[in-house]
Amino acid sequence: MSKTDMKGTTVKGRAELALNDDFLRKAVKFTTERLRDGKRKASDDLGNWEEWRERGRQIRLHTIAHLDYYLNQFANQARLNGVHVHFADTAEDAVKITLAIAERKQALSVVKSKSMVTEELHLNQALESIGVDVVESDLGEYIIQLAGETPSHIIIPAIHKNRYQIADLLSKEAGETLPPDTAILAGFVRKKLREKFLEADIGMTGCNFAIAETGSMVLFENEGNARMVSTVPSTQITLMGMERIIPSWSDLEVMATLLPRSATGQKLTVYMSGITGPRRQEDGDGPDEMHIIILDNGRSLQLGDPEFQELLNCIRCGACLNACPVYRHIGGHAYGGTYSGPIGAVLTPALNKNIDQWDDIASASTLCGACYEACPVKIPLHDMLIYLRRRKVERGLGDKMESIGMRGFAAIMSNSKRYENALKVGKLAQRLVVKDGEITSKLGPLKGWNNYRVAPSLAKQSFRDQWGTMEEEIRHGLQEIDPLVSNRMEEIVRNREAGGKGHD
Repeated sequence: MSKTDMKGTTVKGRAELALNDDFLRKAVKFTTERLRDGKRKASDDLGNWEEWRERGRQIRLHTIAHLDYYLNQFANQARLNGVHVHFADTAEDAVKITLAIAERKQALSVVKSKSMVTEELHLNQALESIGVDVVESDLGEYIIQLAGETPSHIIIPAIHKNRYQIADLLSKEAGETLPPDTAILAGFVRKKLREKFLEADIGMTGCNFAIAETGSMVLFENEGNARMVSTVPSTQITLMGMERIIPSWSDLEVMATLLPRSATGQKLTVYMSGITGPRRQEDGDGPDEMHIIILDNGRSLQLGDPEFQELLNCIRCGACLNACPVYRHIGGHAYGGTYSGPIGAVLTPALNKNIDQWDDIASASTLCGACYEACPVKIPLHDMLIYLRRRKVERGLGDKMESIGMRGFAAIMSNSKRYENALKVGKLAQRLVVKDGEITSKLGPLKGWNNYRVAPSLAKQSFRDQWGTMEEEIRHGLQEIDPLVSNRMEEIVRNREAGGKGHD
């Protein structure tokens, strides 16, 4: 889906486009299933996965609770290492700082390693507007840059494309037809990027974790491009969200265990680089000048909020996307923002002060809790989605028909007689739309559901109606039990009810 397609539409409208794109649905389903299975195996092999999750959660909770302290410690240590540290309150501030550096260095070209923060800032477009050539060096990012699209996944940005579509894109760039062979396609990109690395005036990276105790920043990657970006150009700019801090290198051990297993099912990423300042006199490579831009852009709004502060615990592994049944059907572009999936459905409105533009995104969820179970630091995203829906209703932005329906539902469910009468009416009314035990009609509220599946009909006899018959059968069954066994069971029950202990 192009950037143009995403503008001016709702989540529902974008989801409709995705659901009618067979290539997208098959590609996303295939890859998320592979990632999810890989995570399951890697976490099982590690053992004590829940203990590791809790350790990760506690590190993130502690860090965010003392974020001001660790940010100051990091900034001071980084400056001692020779790094220029900048704080940006807004996206506009971060862009201005970056452009000022590029103009001062008279930069003509920038090579980048994958960074969701730069996507959040739309930094590529800003640099291109002042005549700077920007090239993404990670294969997935390079592909979507050529396609004029935004990332569809936090970890695998081109998850929605297959090798045939990628071959078409790279063939246009190569000026010749390239076969849909992954080795040949990767070889073409590798050769192309080598030239860009050598020509670039500035290397730009994101940051997986920033180590407060030493002022270091750490990058996780599988292709090695981040190392090229951070060593070959004479100037390096790293952009990081203010929450990317962790206190120490020992804390990194926990994160380095959790993140790759949760993201791709790997025990460890192929490359994990720790960078502590620009090149020193004795170093063989590295930038002569290094800048770190620490971005707020709405993150501090979550501090002190009991419902949303844990949102800042996110380590950007993408596990919640791979587990989410909604994301697996519609992909990332349907969410309309930089961040997709369950984390995007919460983070986007949170960073944007829950503005009306994003008031429908929290509805792109089944509230099944799969995101929480997948999250390596146990962020309760399913709860946060409910909080967002509640805030939407409190602001008077709720759907009127939905509001009327929920009041009716409450009135029926709060009174047993009304409930029984509603079931009787429902059984009679459904005869108009039931066929072979299924409701396939697409009338009214049934349309959204039955466009892609069928609704089961109400049972001829409800569980409540069946209970009388079942109770008789249970009593009859108990009478057939050996009297000694029956008496023993009754004794155990009496002891438990009296607060005593039954015997084994």
